[in-house]
Amino acid sequence: MLNVYLFQVLNGLGLGMIYFLISVGLTIIFGLLNFVNFAHGAFFLLGSYLCYTVVTLTGNFWLSLFVAPLGVALLAWITEQVLIKRAYHLPHTFQILITLGMALIIREASIMIWGPIGKSVPTPAGLDGVFRLGSFAYPEYRLFMIVFAAVIGLLLWFLLERTRFGALVRAGSEDTETVSLLGTNIFKLFSLTFALGVGLAGVAGVLSAPIRGAHPFLGEEVLGIAFVVVVIGGMGSFTGALVGGLLVGLVQSLMTTIWPQGASLMIYGAMAAVIMLRPYGLFGRS
Repeated sequence: MLNVYLFQVLNGLGLGMIYFLISVGLTIIFGLLNFVNFAHGAFFLLGSYLCYTVVTLTGNFWLSLFVAPLGVALLAWITEQVLIKRAYHLPHTFQILITLGMALIIREASIMIWGPIGKSVPTPAGLDGVFRLGSFAYPEYRLFMIVFAAVIGLLLWFLLERTRFGALVRAGSEDTETVSLLGTNIFKLFSLTFALGVGLAGVAGVLSAPIRGAHPFLGEEVLGIAFVVVVIGGMGSFTGALVGGLLVGLVQSLMTTIWPQGASLMIYGAMAAVIMLRPYGLFGRS
């Protein structure tokens, strides 16, 4: 029984790191741009489908891990230039409507290109075995997923906390006008931040593809969980996205063993409890 719980804890860590990658992009975009992106889950979906396409054409998962997020980020940058930047000054209700429309377009385009039936992505060669420790066995790919997502998280932390770009993003989230007056091209910063945040969702889509595959309605499911993570952790907080993602992943994974019917209920129950105790999230600010 101990091995079962250890297995689910590791599964929860893996889920939590995927949720972290999705939600940290969402919270970075909101923190700097004050923009609510309801198309975030659709870009995650696009990352999974691009991973499937690259693997199908080349048989190389590692190439897809580079190409798919880059393609998602490029599409996000183009979308920001053409459409999103015209909505920064609009109320959040308009931003939600615009990005919901984008999400529907991406979903329907995915159905037209890849079909309505979900696609599966094989586990990459070299990681299709199991890691054994005594009587405990765990899939190697899931361990890789945890480690790789953690490395991405560390690199992102370094980018935001130890580079000029990160300083501008953090300063811009506090006072955009002052940063602009100090000589920074704020619109270029907005574009790069939007592409970075959405690209992280693409990375999460690629990492989850060998486990969950890709299907047209994956985006809506992921978006709902991402907002739960952001609400729990606090909008605009890197630490909040990490803690919230791990908390949701562990609760979801452990509850599938303890009380399978109540797994989703407990996730939203945890969110409700946090809202009652800390309306701005565990690490958020008003």
